[in-house]
This record gives sequence, C-alpha cells and structure tokens, in this order.
Amino acid sequence: MDRDTLVARILAKANNVSDAATGLYREPFFRVILSDNMARVRRNGEPLTIGILGVDVRSPSVDAPGALAVDQAFAEVGGIIQGQIREVDVATHFGEGVFSLILSRTGAEMSKTAAERIRTVVERTSKSRTTVSVGLASFPEDGLNEETVVGRAADAYFHATDSGGNRVFCFDRPQHQSPSEKSRILLVDDDARNLKLLTAQMTTLGLDLLTATSGEQALEMVREIDVDLVLLDVMMPGINGFETCRRIKGNEATRKVPVILLTALDDTKSRLQGIEAGADDFISKPANKEELLARTRSLVRVKKLNRDLISLENALISLANAVEAKDNYTLGHTQRVSTLAVAVGASIGLGDTDLQALRLGGILHDVGKIGVPEAVLNKPGPLSEEEWVLMRSHAELGYKICLPLLESIGPALDVIRHHHEKLDGSSYPDGLRGNGISRMARIMAVVDCYDAMITDRPYRAGMSKAKALSSLREDVARGRLDGQVVDALEKLVMDRRRS
Repeated sequence: MDRDTLVARILAKANNVSDAATGLYREPFFRVILSDNMARVRRNGEPLTIGILGVDVRSPSVDAPGALAVDQAFAEVGGIIQGQIREVDVATHFGEGVFSLILSRTGAEMSKTAAERIRTVVERTSKSRTTVSVGLASFPEDGLNEETVVGRAADAYFHATDSGGNRVFCFDRPQHQSPSEKSRILLVDDDARNLKLLTAQMTTLGLDLLTATSGEQALEMVREIDVDLVLLDVMMPGINGFETCRRIKGNEATRKVPVILLTALDDTKSRLQGIEAGADDFISKPANKEELLARTRSLVRVKKLNRDLISLENALISLANAVEAKDNYTLGHTQRVSTLAVAVGASIGLGDTDLQALRLGGILHDVGKIGVPEAVLNKPGPLSEEEWVLMRSHAELGYKICLPLLESIGPALDVIRHHHEKLDGSSYPDGLRGNGISRMARIMAVVDCYDAMITDRPYRAGMSKAKALSSLREDVARGRLDGQVVDALEKLVMDRRRS
C-alpha cells in the first residue's frame, strides 16, 4: 500500500464500523472522532496527535496456517494497542495490519513516549516475532487540518518503514533556515501596502523578513519556522491579531516568541485585550520608524536569551520522558500531574511565575527516578525497606540533577525536591513542616498523590476518583495535606465530570 492510498483510506468514509479481527474501530469511526477532536482542540488550543502504526509479521505462528496466522498477529497487536492507550484515546484498524491512533490532549513528546511503549510491548511479547513501525504528527504543530496532519503522520510512518522498521518517528517539520544567522522577523498584515511599508522600515536592521497576510498563515509559519519576533496587525479578517497572539502564546512550542501588536486602536479596552492575549508590546499605527526599530531590537535580544533557556528546558523534559519509559505504569503521569497542578494553582489564585514553576516542576518532579533501578520501579509487589530507600532518594536526586539550571527553572526546584513533604513533618527528603513547605510543593504533593491513587500499579488496581478524593480528605484531617488544595482539586474533578 503506497502513501497516497494509505492517506485516502484513512480519510475515506466506509460502511463497516467494527473490525472483526481486532475488535477495534474501522475507518468511519476514526473520521468522525478525528473531526470532533479537531473541532474541540481548535476551540481550546489543546494539542492532538495522529499515529499511523503498521505491523510486520516476521514469523507467523506454526499453529495456524497462512492468512489465519497473520490475522492472529494483527489481533494480538490490536489487543496490545488497546491495553496501552488511555480511555480518551481512540485506536482504529484499517485492514492489512495498518492501525491508527488519535491521542487526545497529547503533543509530540508525550505521543512519542506512548508509541514507543506500544512498540516495545509488541516486540517483547509477540509470539510471532511481530514488530511495528509508527509515524506521528501533531496538531497544530504539524498542520492545521485533518488532511495535512494525517498526511504527515503517513510520511513519518513510511520514513520509519524505509529506515528498517520497528521504529517510531515523528514528522520531521521543515525548518526553513536562512543561509545566514540573521534574526527572522515575521510581518503579518492583510493589507499588502502595509506589509510593503513595514518591510521598507525594517530593512535597515539587516533582518531576515518574512510576511504573512492572515492569522491562519502566520500560525502555520510560526510553527514551522523558528522566528525571533512577530509584528502582528490586530484588525484582520478571519483570525484577528488578538486571537493569533493568544494561540502563539498558548502553544508550548511557540509561547516564548515575542509578539508586538500593531494597532490603530488606542483605547484602554483594546490594550487590555492585547495584554490578556499575551502580547509583549504595542505600537500604534502608523508606526514611528525609530520606535519600531528600537522595540524590535530589544525583543529580538530577549528571544535569543530565551532560546538558550528553551534548549535547557527541552533537555530536562527529554530526560523526564526517559524516566517514564523505564516505568511501565506511569505513562503520561508527569504530563497529567503538570496540567492538573497548574489548573489547581490557577483556581486558588497563583500568579504566572508560580504557575510556570508548577508546570515545569510537574514535568520534572520524578526525574530523579532515572537513578532507581527498573526492577524496583516495576516490582509487582510491596517494596522492601532497602528498595524504599532507593525509591525515596528520587526527590533529592532530581533536585541535584536540576540544580545547575537554577537560574532558568527557579522555583520549580522547590517542587522537584519537596513534592513528597507532608505538613506534619512525616515525609521526605527534609521532613519539612507546615509553612516550611511552599504552596507550590503542597499543590504538587496533593496532585501527585491523587494521580498515583487513580492509576493502576503493578501491585493494585487504580482507585475510583471518589475514593481517592476521600483518602485525600482523610489526610487533611490528619494534618498531612493542605485542605484548601484538596478542596480546589475536588472542585476541578467534579466540574470535569459534569462537563
């Protein structure tokens, strides 16, 4: 099956909804769910990843002849996929051993971890030496519509198979690099005359100037090209400048790109709307050339400093993903904890700096488990005292790993070191009490406990959400956890159930 045929089949509408061989859904259900998810993530700005997975049956079962053996291998892989994905994810079988995945609220890094987990389980447990190759593409980073994202997942899949198979590849986004090291500025305006004027004004800075004529085109370019600054007109048809700015700042991959809003609107309400969208600066139209150049130079310098910080942060996140890959029972734990901790922090009024520390601290809080043996992490029963000593060491080890980056991750270090501390001083690594534990570490302690309780472990099934919340309230009564944080968490969980 070639690339174009594969994409056409995935996007086609067929009559059969259920696949008898694997028990998974077929083409039409995939298309309906994909359309629904794309509509939701466009509204909410959440990520979504499409995976295409192909099966290679290298040694069919000797107990079943020909096609039956191959079908058994496909069914085996289908069962593994279903067992490794979350309830919110969807798996589909398109026949001929080609499967697809819709990974909800999942960006490129987390989806690669999930796909690698499936690949590893298939390789280790298959009775027919079956392996799988997986291609991944994410919305909105790799495309802004269904056809583009699916097509790029297919490109990544064929890259995996052409490279020998039994691999996971994310779509390799083109980085349209300039031949020089000039800073790149993206100028966005729907009026060609304004773009021409801006280009003429900016030429003296010796910058690499790019142009876009709509918010949609600007978003596509910012996700595919490493730009140092966006000069963005506010009054545009379709997605206006405020919404374009909000999406740039709301995307993890582009949030540190500086944005200057160019606007003829000079009222306080419009400026407040720009601030809420995350704009770094405002320039009134028509722009004064000297003011425009001065502010551009300043924010380009900021972007270059941020680029170094992003590289350090990405290296740490990659290390955290490597830790998750060691533990079969914590797939997605760090991302869930990070997201929920930020939501709890926002609900009790924490500021942006603290919320950023919760976000990064949530992703990195278990990074110290890189030093805990896999046999201990995956032990299907209670740990011995010696094993508990190893397990408890992860908080302090994670802190030491991240300490050299104090200037860039700041308060997140406190979350990493103290996310197991309890208010009564009974926990580790420092036995802190009461107000000696920061608000952010208290939040992480509650959210980490909650996610651990509702998740299956090798020695027990996950609790219901209601039972987990009840257990947290008992710890509040014992003086171990912060009651305000548990109340905020319970309200969020209940609100999500009702929505």
